[in-house]
Amino acid sequence: MNFETRNPVNGELLEAFDMLTNEQLEQKLSIAEQAADAWSCSVYAERSALLHAIAQQLTDNRQMLAETISLEMGKLLPEALGEVDKCAGACSFYADNAEQMLQDDLIETPARRSLVTYQPLGIIFAIMPWNFPLWQVFRCLVPALMAGNGLLLKHAPNVPRCAKAIEKLIRDAGAPEGLVTDLAISVEQAGLVIADHRVHGVAFTGSEMAGRQIAALAGQNLKKVVLELGGSDSFIVLDDADLNKAMDVAMRARFGNAGQICIASKRFLVVPSRMQEFTELMVSRVNELKHGDPLNPGTTLAPMSRLDIRDKVHQQVMASISEGARALTGCKPIEGAGYFYEPSVLDNVKLGMTAFNEEIFGPVAAIVAVRDEADAIAQANATRFGLGASIWTQDLEKGEAILRQIDVGCGFVNAQVASDVRMPFGGVKASGIGRELGISGIREFCNAKSLWVA
Repeated sequence: MNFETRNPVNGELLEAFDMLTNEQLEQKLSIAEQAADAWSCSVYAERSALLHAIAQQLTDNRQMLAETISLEMGKLLPEALGEVDKCAGACSFYADNAEQMLQDDLIETPARRSLVTYQPLGIIFAIMPWNFPLWQVFRCLVPALMAGNGLLLKHAPNVPRCAKAIEKLIRDAGAPEGLVTDLAISVEQAGLVIADHRVHGVAFTGSEMAGRQIAALAGQNLKKVVLELGGSDSFIVLDDADLNKAMDVAMRARFGNAGQICIASKRFLVVPSRMQEFTELMVSRVNELKHGDPLNPGTTLAPMSRLDIRDKVHQQVMASISEGARALTGCKPIEGAGYFYEPSVLDNVKLGMTAFNEEIFGPVAAIVAVRDEADAIAQANATRFGLGASIWTQDLEKGEAILRQIDVGCGFVNAQVASDVRMPFGGVKASGIGRELGISGIREFCNAKSLWVA
């Protein structure tokens, strides 16, 4: 069996990779255990030096890595370059700040001395998606290494080149053999890794369904788990919104990466006074998007990553229309080679429809009419997901107050929902458990050990 990587622009096979046998997997697990055990004894200066070296490797190989991303999963080259830069920035941030984040917490108790110390767990198993094939890995990998852990990576099967590039650049930066290991394995083999006694935590980013299965298996084996799953983020437009600024962000927030972003704005909740203007402006801007080769500077709409993902998006769009949503533009695959889908706008989307209830992981905007601010809050919360939300208003205090009432892991006033290495990132409800990034993220895979000296 093997993994195949295909160019989403034309569907052509780029390369095929053999999967590991169980014997090869066992050998890699053994080497990873030795590397993690040794790395857990390293000092922060050693860890920091490695992370700075990895950041330099990312910078030195920036163009090659970005082109690998674009060729393998279809991301526009400027977006891919930005992804590489973000990974380098995360390395530098944690290299400079992790020691302070993980310093002992002194606690006042009747003891002579009592404290909480943060120690590594061991090997973390990261199961990562294809839509940000470097960043999703690095936002788990970087804090894990700085906390003293090792990492096993099962990457998505359609981005094996990216997985191998990650392993190579970390090795070229001087990491010990086996500290970060790419595992080209099947779903069944991934279950064996989760259950293995040498693995101490699981990080997963992907679909809700897969996340539930991984969480169940991790729970059965008493493994710590962090899940970042799907989202149906709301983009709330109030009466006093700066509509031009909001639309500039809305286009990036919905159609960047061909809409294949967990924190993409998917439901646009608009009050009556701004509905017509917002809808007309969005349709106009969407119709200006140009699909094509993501390496071409003139391309503004990337292909979707895989044919099956495009097919699912179209099924969801057709289901929504049959339920009463109205197609304003797009709403069908683009004929010809490759996995392109027309940038699409649906309006008259309501609670209960597919475009409202489900995550549409593609270039499709769903416009939802809301009566007022209270109704916007209610409809924003009327989803099983809870990843992010943004609100557009000139009244910043009101915007913050409204976001406090929306059940999400991250809320933004007059800005695009995004991850920032300095802030915890994650969701609630069906969008996942646990946090990545910030001080919360690096402590997720640490043993918070209480010490009491009488």
